[in-house]
Amino acid sequence: RKETFLEEEGRRYFLLYLRPIINGTGNYYIEARTRSLGRTDIVVDYRGEQFVIETKIWRGNEYHLRGEQQLAEYLEDYGLRTGYLLSFNFNQKKEIGVREMEVEGKRIIEALV
Repeated sequence: RKETFLEEEGRRYFLLYLRPIINGTGNYYIEARTRSLGRTDIVVDYRGEQFVIETKIWRGNEYHLRGEQQLAEYLEDYGLRTGYLLSFNFNQKKEIGVREMEVEGKRIIEALV
């Protein structure tokens, strides 16, 4: 039986890592609503700053570009310049690492795992 990895599971694993870091000095919110009625995956309030983190599973370039656009829209709603994209790619020939891009005048930092 092949198990499917869902974005929700990726978010849960990431929060297992993040929780001890922000414990006592910050909060996080899952699927927080934006002004335009979208739902961000994770919003972190930490030491007076706010961070929007979107998680995605790699399903091809077009889907990925839509995810970048979605994050840029969330950043606009929150009045932020920088956001974070955590992409889970299960392809054999993926290139893992961190990259930066600009979408709609917003800086997106992506971690590809």
